[in-house]
Amino acid sequence: MTTSKRLADRKIARFQRNITKRGSENSKKGYAYPVGPILLGFFIFVVVGSSLFQIIRTATSRGMA
Repeated sequence: MTTSKRLADRKIARFQRNITKRGSENSKKGYAYPVGPILLGFFIFVVVGSSLFQIIRTATSRGMA
């Protein structure tokens, strides 16, 4: 075998190993949330709190007008 043939065979073998590994790496990760649970909780707190504040403000201003 010439040097270039050995080098080509080695590169092909490395490429083939990468192909077989590629599918198994994605299945190990599982599902990751794009937003952390603390940030999600803060967002829910702000949305629910502001809606409650708006309801209370609307209820109290109707009685005075």
